[in-house]
Parts: sequence; structure tokens; C-alpha cells
Amino acid sequence: MTVPSGAPAAPDAFVHEGLFYTDPDGLLAGTVPFIRAGLADGEPVLVAMPGPHLALVRAAVGAADGVRWEDMAEAGRNPGRIIPWVLQAFIDRHPGRRVRIIGEPIWPGRTGAEYPACVQHEAMINAAFTGRAATILCPYDAAGLDEAVLADACGTHPVLVDATGRRPSPQFAPSDVVARHNKPLPTPVEPVDALGYRVDMLADVRRFVAAHAAAAGLDDDRVADLQIAVTELATNSITHAGGAGLLQVWRTAEHLVCEVRDDGWLDDPLAGRLTPAHDGVGGRGLVIVHALCDLVLVHSTAAGTTVRLHMRRATGER
Repeated sequence: MTVPSGAPAAPDAFVHEGLFYTDPDGLLAGTVPFIRAGLADGEPVLVAMPGPHLALVRAAVGAADGVRWEDMAEAGRNPGRIIPWVLQAFIDRHPGRRVRIIGEPIWPGRTGAEYPACVQHEAMINAAFTGRAATILCPYDAAGLDEAVLADACGTHPVLVDATGRRPSPQFAPSDVVARHNKPLPTPVEPVDALGYRVDMLADVRRFVAAHAAAAGLDDDRVADLQIAVTELATNSITHAGGAGLLQVWRTAEHLVCEVRDDGWLDDPLAGRLTPAHDGVGGRGLVIVHALCDLVLVHSTAAGTTVRLHMRRATGER
């Protein structure tokens, strides 16, 4: 069984498709011809999937120049890294050329905590790459994922593909999906330590974070990463959100969690999801935060913003 490859895209058109498969044969039927068609057209190809799926597709394709393989469970552990550091990075490496990408950011085994960031990522792809010469195919395990996840996929992909062929998605409404998942973050059940901060307290913020990170078992490099990430957020609070904020820290079995709250409003859903231009001024703080942390969750309205950072503890390494 082979899924039709579809009509060639216009040279500068962005194409974003959701592939629904129900078994390994269906996954291969939807991905292997897609890869081979790209190679036949001289398009650089990126395949970013969780390890077992990556190995399955790679074995079926065989040795092929022009294909880059990435384990999405690592490269996309934090879904907020995928657009800037996986997709955009690959597109930018091939200026003036159309590229073809398979990206599977959602699979059985993704946690409930990760899912809102994953689905918002899928929605924001549409705005992030409008006008870029790229085709991105996103596989979904229709047998292993919840119906609500598949319904969201219909809302985030303008075109759907399955064993019966290719069709427009009548449910496509990515902005609605982003808004629906911009919900208040769950209240922690673990003990919380808090520090209010203002303009003259960045050194206190760094010490507070370092003490909790070391106590949670993070190594020196990870402690430094978390200090940088929290300092970026606290600096944003001081600069753009009334000069003050609240930092809260707690531990779960797998993560050290740092949460920054302030009165600011991140009214651009793509904030932190695209790397700034090389000559750009500002706009780098949230990109750095996403790069350094294992999971970043954001809830933002006109009433204020909460950013929750997760750093995997040594006892929770996978």
C-alpha cells in the first residue's frame, strides 16, 4: 500500500501535512515514498522521529545521501526547541532550495505535561514557515494516540494524509488550537519555595536557583544552564513587566521545576519559537530559555504571564 505523493508544490509554497497511520506498514507507506520523492527532486531531506520509528524508516530507505536523521526524543525533548533548532535550522542550512522534512513531535509515551507544548508547536509551524520553501509531514499514530490528540492534529494541519489519500482538513484552525491550550498551569502538589524579586535582586535569583538545583542533584553545567534561563526570564520581568516578579521552585520525581510569574503579556505565540535574525536586537531571551531547558510551559494573558521551566534530574534521566 502506498500513499500518493501529491502534486508538486509551488517553489516558494509552504506545505504542512498530517499523516495518520495505524501500524508500521502504514508508517512506512506514508514516509518512505515521501523521502524518495524528495531525493528524486534534489531536495535535502530531514527525518526527525522518536528512535524506534527513526530506525524503522531508516532501514527501509537504506543508504541515501541527502538525508539527515535526528532522534526527536532527544532533539525535541522540549517541544519549544523544535521550530528554531530542528526545523528552522535545517531550512536555513539550505538557502535557495526547497527542503522536505518529516517531523513526529507527538507519539504514544509523550507525557500529559508535554502535550500542550507539543500541540502548540504543531499549530505555530503554520505561521512560522509561511512563505518558506518547505514541505513538512507530521506522522500520527492513529491507533495509539487519543482521539482528542487526533482531533487537534486535524486543527493544526491544513492537509491530512492516510491510506485512502490526501485531503484538506475542514477543521484546520491553528490559532484556535493555540488559544485552547493556553490554559492556567496545574497547581503543584509538592512543597514550593518562593522568592519575590525586583530590579536589584538578580544576584539573589541566581543564588536561589543554584542552591535548589544543586540540592536536586543537577550537575554543575545544568545548574549554570538553569541560572541563565531563570535570569533571562527575571530580566524580562524587570524590563517589560513592571520591574518585579515571583520565582517559585519545587521538585518532582523527575524534574526540578522553576516558575516565573509577572504582570507582562506574551501576546505573540511565536515568542521564543524562532531564532532572531543575525543582526537582530533583542528577541533572544526566550529562545535561549527553550534551548537550555527540558520542557517549557507558558500561560499568558493580559492579566499576566507564567513560565514554567523543567530540568530533568539525574534520577529521572532517560
